[in-house]
Amino acid sequence: MRRPLWVLALLLALAVAGGFAWLGQWQMGIAVRSADETVIDTETSRPLAEVTDLAKGVTEDAAGVVVHLSGSVVPDDFQIVAPRTNDGETGAWVVGHLVTDAPGRAHLAVALGWAPDVAAAQRAITALNQPEAAARLSATLDLEGRYMPPEGPQVPKPGDDPQAMQTMIPAHFANVWRGVDAPVYSGYLVAHPEGAVFDTLAEVALDPIDSVAPLPPEQVNWLNVFYAIEWVVFAGFAVFFWFRLTRDAWEKEHELMLQEAAGEDPAAATGSRPSAE
Repeated sequence: MRRPLWVLALLLALAVAGGFAWLGQWQMGIAVRSADETVIDTETSRPLAEVTDLAKGVTEDAAGVVVHLSGSVVPDDFQIVAPRTNDGETGAWVVGHLVTDAPGRAHLAVALGWAPDVAAAQRAITALNQPEAAARLSATLDLEGRYMPPEGPQVPKPGDDPQAMQTMIPAHFANVWRGVDAPVYSGYLVAHPEGAVFDTLAEVALDPIDSVAPLPPEQVNWLNVFYAIEWVVFAGFAVFFWFRLTRDAWEKEHELMLQEAAGEDPAAATGSRPSAE
């Protein structure tokens, strides 16, 4: 181990182990979030244009934030999304097509209300399409709700209607809405039970949708903790690898010395054969 070759190999192993140890320390540092880390205020209502814009998707800072905006609901352009859970019960959402006022005209999916089943949601849509209700919804409305990121698609089960919507995908709505002549927001709005619009929704037996604030970020990221432990193991293995190589070299030399002391041919002991010449 004191030979220059193995001393240099030890220094190399220690350098590699030190690099792995630094990576483990860095991984542990990002695993534990600071307690005084800036927390996003999701419950104070802000203008939608302040939270997000049409040029980008729903960012982490925008997801779950309460926003307000004005716009009008397109008549006879409602969709049903099911199954949806509300207050522990499974039912369906009635989703409206909202055309926003400012800045500029844009299209936004709005989850308006919850019905106990698809049939009840369909009856509510029929009532909303009646002239009186349609006139109230197509007027300029002030809405408040929670802006949510789009959900992933789900493959329909055998026997299900392949055209039925099971998740909130604004890009899918844009393909079935009428008169989409402007950009569509990447996220959707879960409307809060406030304003005159909910008098109309209550008349058609639609219940308010649960609007749950997003959970605070975890203080410990356990996946990063696992990675940090891995880096420590790698650092120990780098030194062990050097020790194992050094020991194997010593054992080989020691075995050859014993064979020479016993008068044996080291080449024959290692299984080599003399040349035919």
